[in-house]
Amino acid sequence: MDSTKQNRREFLGRMTLGVAGAKAAISGNILAAPSVAAPRGEMPYRMLGRSGEKVSLLGLGGYHIGLQHDEQESIRIIRTAIDNGVNFLDNCWDYNDGASEIRMGKALRDGYRKKVFLMTKIDGQVKAVAAQQIDESLRRLQVETIDLVQFHEVIRPGDPGRILGPGGALEAALAAKKAGKIRYLGFTGHKDPDIHLKMLHTAFQRGFTFDAVQMPLNVMDAHFKSFAKKVVPVLVEHGIGVLGMKPLANGIILKSKTVTPIECLHYAMNLPTSVVINGCESLERLQQGLEAARTFKRLGEPEVAALLAKTAAAGARGEFEPFKTTFDFDGTHSNPSWLG
Repeated sequence: MDSTKQNRREFLGRMTLGVAGAKAAISGNILAAPSVAAPRGEMPYRMLGRSGEKVSLLGLGGYHIGLQHDEQESIRIIRTAIDNGVNFLDNCWDYNDGASEIRMGKALRDGYRKKVFLMTKIDGQVKAVAAQQIDESLRRLQVETIDLVQFHEVIRPGDPGRILGPGGALEAALAAKKAGKIRYLGFTGHKDPDIHLKMLHTAFQRGFTFDAVQMPLNVMDAHFKSFAKKVVPVLVEHGIGVLGMKPLANGIILKSKTVTPIECLHYAMNLPTSVVINGCESLERLQQGLEAARTFKRLGEPEVAALLAKTAAAGARGEFEPFKTTFDFDGTHSNPSWLG
């Protein structure tokens, strides 16, 4: 048997075991959050996969930073988050036409940069475009090194081959890493867990393992095209950091009138997430996230079962996760030139 076929067979075997284990986790809480050694009322921290990096349970989303109309208020939100123990900052090259990165760069002056684990994403899928976007992000963020760069919106079946193939964005990212511009590499997506598995599988075939992977992890996800069921077990097995996003789905989940914001955040934190990234366009939203992190304690099986029972009917068709079922959240669908 050649090595490619063997690698594929081994991966599929791992994936099958992972899916079975994850189904048990969702219903029986087997894959619950690791124990968090933090006094109640303080920010808990977790390890980012096999990296050895310690990151805050709550992460600050970058998109919403650019939605705040007042730049100074954006900077205040970022610094307030850091002052309260948040050290994981999310961003992207395309967020708000670069305004999100520019504002975060200004907030990281005056010694704040050394207090955080800084992540941003790029859309470019070919080498030249990816390299250009990495350099633009470095300039906007006013840093020499970005801790984690992720390939953004891996949402089409052809994306893994394009990013990881000859002349793809991975080549630019690895060159940037060698040059000291990047420390770790990951990818994100919100459309279909099978595409995440394809991205992981394609990387494994090429002898590469990502450091982190970002995906929607929320109470509705368990019921429809579930990333928690399909992808999370594979990440845990390989020591890949689990980055949860859209815990409230931009507030859309709350429209189901089945769960509260704190319940949403605690559910996502109860999964084996390294960090739960929450969009905060206001100090009020930030305080809500801080409260959830500070009051989090592991949910028992009855509590998880109750949350899933409350959301089962609402979540069955993806109605409250439109990023899985529509193009409305796909920036690269509207702007294909960003991909290269």
